[in-house]
Formats: sequence, structure tokens, C-alpha cells
Amino acid sequence: MSASDDPIEAVSQRLASFVTDQSTTWQHDGPEAAGFVRAGADALTGGKRLRARFCLAGWQAVAETRSPAEAASTPGDDVIAAAAALEIFHAAALVHDDLIDNSDTRRGRPAAHRALEAAHRAAGWAGDAEAFGRSGAILLGDLLVAWSDDLLEAGLRTAEHAAAAREVYALMRREVTVGQFLDIAEEAAFVTAPTDEHAARALRVASLKSARYSVQHPLLLGARLAGADATQASALSAFGHPLGLAFQLRDDVLGVFGDSAVTGKPSGDDLREGKRTVLVAYAREAQSDAERSAFDALLGDPTLDEAQIAGLQQIIRDTGALDRVEELITRTVADADAALRDAPLGVEATRWLRELAHDATTRTA
Repeated sequence: MSASDDPIEAVSQRLASFVTDQSTTWQHDGPEAAGFVRAGADALTGGKRLRARFCLAGWQAVAETRSPAEAASTPGDDVIAAAAALEIFHAAALVHDDLIDNSDTRRGRPAAHRALEAAHRAAGWAGDAEAFGRSGAILLGDLLVAWSDDLLEAGLRTAEHAAAAREVYALMRREVTVGQFLDIAEEAAFVTAPTDEHAARALRVASLKSARYSVQHPLLLGARLAGADATQASALSAFGHPLGLAFQLRDDVLGVFGDSAVTGKPSGDDLREGKRTVLVAYAREAQSDAERSAFDALLGDPTLDEAQIAGLQQIIRDTGALDRVEELITRTVADADAALRDAPLGVEATRWLRELAHDATTRTA
């Protein structure tokens, strides 16, 4: 397998086939059930298929070392299904994340809870449309998690290394859930922690909520399906975790400074949501007590206007926080690259991993 788009197309086709099957399953249970399933399908629209790509790259990194025939082969249904399951799980996480953050948009479209709210109004139903949208999004995220498990298990039925793959997937699910909780907890708990500890606490959240689930675990899932040994798994973990941190740090920068036309979310949305990121922690470290109090008074206000957002952005620049985060991204990417040197992984796959690292950390959306 080469770093072409063909395997990703196979993942997209597997997702489409799965959604079609689900739609057929629920077609006789009324328009409400059908609409709910359509909402699940809508949540899978778009995206970069990043986690699927890392899963496929992890598989190739190990498959290349097994035999010439295996290196030249395409991934089997177990790998394609696992990669597709990761994308469904990611969609579930986004649905819940948007709900928690009160985000109105996702990828330039209404967030799932807003779409369900709009559907309630359009149908002329009784009751509170906003409450319906929020409740429906909780259930929609749960449905997508169930779908991800269903698809993973369908692919693992005849997989040689099913047990090892299940172990990776289960750990990923637990860690991202704990990480999500720590993320919302930090928005309240920061007041009890010393300012100089905030960056380390933010990195802990980034590790559990994003770094491991976005990069490290997808790599390991694919690698385990290819029969990775302990040394290969260790090398991919040593590459995946720092790269995952860099990926999240780039996301934090985009959440404050990103172009809404590119990201599909309003510029400065993380400031309105009060995200306690490394970027924010670095900015607060460099401020006086009075400056910090004024900064905190604005951070997390959902009514911030463009002028206030611009002011907070300038503070983050002036304190050197943005430069520090960019330097940290550079260091973590270098750490990831160093883990690939002399690693017992396929040569072509290693090239692909470096391409993915570049794409994940220099992106604009």
C-alpha cells in the first residue's frame, strides 16, 4: 500500500455502506427514527479522515516489515472497518463536544444539537426546541458510539489479532472520556491551582482528550491488526503521542486565531467558550495580577464581540504566549520525528508518517 487516497476511499465507502444498512434497518420505525439516523449520517459528513489515515499508516508500518507480499497488499476488511470505526467515534466525540461547548457550528454547518433544534421547530412539535436539540444530541452521540463499536466488531470477526485491537480501542474510549471530563473540569478548577501549574494541567487534558485518541491510538490500532511486536508498538507510541500533542496545540492556536471561513467555526470561539488551553496558560503566566483578573473576566463570556476577541488575541500575542506555543509545537514534532529514526518500521510507511505529521501540525483548519 502506498500513501495514496485509495485506502481512504475504501474507508469512505465502508462508512457509506454501513450508514445505508442502518437506514434500511430503521426505515419501518417511523419518520422520527429515520430522521435520527439521518442526523447520524450527517455527523459523518466532511472531515479530513485524519484518524483513519493514522490507522492505515500504522498498519502499513508493520505490514511492510512482515513480507514483500504483505507490504504490497492492500489492508483487509478488518483494517478498513477499524479505520472507519475511528471516524464514527470521532463524530460522536464532536457531537458531544459541541454540546458541552455550546458551539453553534461544526465544519461550516449547524452543530448537531442546533440541527436537531431546528428540525423540532420546522416540524411544529410541542415543547422547548432548544432542550430537545440538546437531549437529542446526547442520544445521537451515544448512537454514534454504538455504531463505531458495531463496525469495529464486524471487521474483527475473522481478524487474527482481534483481541489486541479491542484492547487498544477500549483504552482509547476510556481515555478520551476522562480527558473530556478533565477539560470541562479545568474551566472551573483553574481557580484553585497555582498559575504556574496551569500549562502542565492543560497538557494533561490535551494528552488524554486529543493526543492519544487522535494519533497514538489510531496508529496502534492499525499496527496491532498487522501483528505489531512490542518494539514496533513502542516506536509508534513514541511517535504518536508527541505528534498528537502538537496536533492539539495547533488546534488550540486555530481556536483563537483561525480563519472562520477555513475552520468552519467563528474566530476566537475558544475564547468565548473559556477553554483553558496551554495558549491561555502561557498568556496568564506573563501577566500581572490585575491584568490576569481582567483577562479572566472576559475569558469564557459567550457574548464577546469582535473587538473584545481582537483585544484578547493581542494580549496573547503580546505576552509571547503564541510564540511559546509555536516553539512547543516545533519541539514536539521534532520529538515525534526522532522516534522514527532506526525504528523497526517500513520505509515507505515511515515516509507517509512524516507526511501526516507535517499535514497535522501545519494545517489551517
